[in-house]
Amino acid sequence: MDSDIHHQQPLLAASYGGESDRLLYSSASFLASFSADDNDIEPINGPRKFLRQFHAESRKLWYLAGPAIFMSVCQYSLGAITQLFAGHVSTIALAAVSVENSVIAGFSYGILLGMGSALETLCGQAYGAGQIEMLGVYMQRSWVILNATSLVLMLSYIFAAPLLKLIGQTTEISEEAGLFAIYMIPQLFSYAFVFPMAKFLQAQSKIMAMAVIAALALVLHAFFSWLLMLKLGWGMVGAAVVLNGSWIFIVVVQLLYIFSGTCGLAWSGFSFGAFENLWGFVKLSLASAVMLCLEFWYYMALILFAGYLKNPEISVDALSIAMNILGWTIMIALGFNVAISVRISNELGANHPRTAKFSVVVMILTSVVVGILLSLGLILTRNVYPSWFADSNEVKELVNELTPLLATCILINMIQPALSGVAIGAGWQALVAYVNLGCYYLFGIPIGLILGYKFDYGVQGIWLGMMSGTVVQTGVLLWLIYKTNWNKEASIAEDRIKAWAGDDDLKPSDVEN
Repeated sequence: MDSDIHHQQPLLAASYGGESDRLLYSSASFLASFSADDNDIEPINGPRKFLRQFHAESRKLWYLAGPAIFMSVCQYSLGAITQLFAGHVSTIALAAVSVENSVIAGFSYGILLGMGSALETLCGQAYGAGQIEMLGVYMQRSWVILNATSLVLMLSYIFAAPLLKLIGQTTEISEEAGLFAIYMIPQLFSYAFVFPMAKFLQAQSKIMAMAVIAALALVLHAFFSWLLMLKLGWGMVGAAVVLNGSWIFIVVVQLLYIFSGTCGLAWSGFSFGAFENLWGFVKLSLASAVMLCLEFWYYMALILFAGYLKNPEISVDALSIAMNILGWTIMIALGFNVAISVRISNELGANHPRTAKFSVVVMILTSVVVGILLSLGLILTRNVYPSWFADSNEVKELVNELTPLLATCILINMIQPALSGVAIGAGWQALVAYVNLGCYYLFGIPIGLILGYKFDYGVQGIWLGMMSGTVVQTGVLLWLIYKTNWNKEASIAEDRIKAWAGDDDLKPSDVEN
């Protein structure tokens, strides 16, 4: 059905009434928009009221964050399990799968996930404002843009072998990884469908459904990986079949869930509205992609720089262990990112600025506490956990030395994604992209290279310098959030919803500018 008709349904329902559930729902949404401030939390006076409101908001955040963390871990584990079984096929198979996963697929994953996160702003705010019918249109618009982007990114899969040789990989690994990359093209287009669907469902707080689907995919993935790669001896071909199949399974089941009617007015069928305002949508998607990719690639550069140090094999091995641990903890932080993004976008869309501001406070305090607990656990086991990953005494000693840095990094990276989630929920992607560029690449990396190479502090120096960039970025985001006028942000959200819903008086580009 046409998006303009959808946009006017609340008005029709309010004017004419009727017994239809659809009209009653639209009428309720319309009336709620006039009394949105009545549902905003009152100013908090005194510690008792603060604790009561803190508990209530924490329940809402963990209701979102818990399933999001579980889902992130399950999806992150798909590639990890494939690598695990590839190690039992052959050494070259393990290297090929690892390189394709981290370099070729990792590059595309970051871009498409970033572009998809534009929906977190639009869907979340539209849902909070009661413009439920626009969510499906936004998702379809994102499908169009992400699939078009995937056609361009597909070139990196087709020409993966020469690209890997160009950046210094051995001929044997490049050829095997390049062949595996061609096999993995279906996964690329699965990303283009999965990420918009994830943001569409997140905005409606339907994260538990995604977590169940991800868990089922993980169980099937583990079984079929063993069956095809080892039992039947399909090797690399089996790895590609199962990994592609797992992502396609997630796409199909999520589509069936959406099409089954469980999302109500949010999905009312395919619409030509998906092809409207494409350029404005592309600009917001690109800003989101740049913001996320600058974060995503930052610590990947750390391993690259470590490869040029003295005794690089020890440095890279130790750093890879540390990055692996950091990667698992970041899955928790990503859950916080999703939760606060949904809460901020929903509350701003519903014109609840005080609730949005309080959600930020609760999320930051929660992130700090969880970060401290994880860091303490790592410090207390610093003489034990390196043996889980390596047999070399030199590697274990270096991992032990890196533990204080890793613990500090975990604490910072528990807070930083939550702040990025606030930025996504409020629609600050373009601004934060500039902040990330300055703090990470103009400050953090140069400091790290100077400490690592000029002052000969090695991998610790590179990491310390790059972590200083994260500290500065976190400080800047905290300052921006502290200075934010949340009443103004709620007003901007209202204008954004009108513009993207097809209001003739506003254009998306005007609001974003």
